[in-house]
Amino acid sequence: MTSGQSGTTRLKTAEATSVNRREQILEAAVVVFAEHGYFRATTAQVAEKVGISQPYIFKLFKNKEELFVAALDRAFERIIRSFQSVTAPAGELLNETIRVYEQLMETHPSEIVLQVQAFGIRDEAIRQAVQKGMQEVTSLVEGKFIAAGIANPEVEVSTFMANGMLCNIAMVLEMPSLKPKHLKLE
Repeated sequence: MTSGQSGTTRLKTAEATSVNRREQILEAAVVVFAEHGYFRATTAQVAEKVGISQPYIFKLFKNKEELFVAALDRAFERIIRSFQSVTAPAGELLNETIRVYEQLMETHPSEIVLQVQAFGIRDEAIRQAVQKGMQEVTSLVEGKFIAAGIANPEVEVSTFMANGMLCNIAMVLEMPSLKPKHLKLE
């Protein structure tokens, strides 16, 4: 192996490690923010959870706000990927979309908590991230409903999104009685 190849290999390994470390930081940030809330959570808590020094976080994220936005974007991206994978006949599409969201609530509850928290934060960058995420999810679901030929897709999407938000709040408050009765969400 020539020295050029060795340098390239080291660079690729360092890039892969950096990407992996970024994912570890985001995963820890979701949990820390969900447990402590945006204002009480610290980057030191995130660093401790990952097992790194706090300054390393600032090599990847400018500040706590940027870290929170990246974690929030990651949560919305997971929802979008999950909903993109939904395929079902028109008569079953709504129930299948609900089933996929139920699964996300079970497998990634901290991401749901993070989103609920973000709705109440007036920071402009966070508000814009929430708006972008909600718009992307809404547009995706509406596109699927329209393509499936669901009657009144705008109304169905609005109802679906509103019920989803109510389910999120019910989960965060640990009040399952708030969940819409016609949905299976437990």
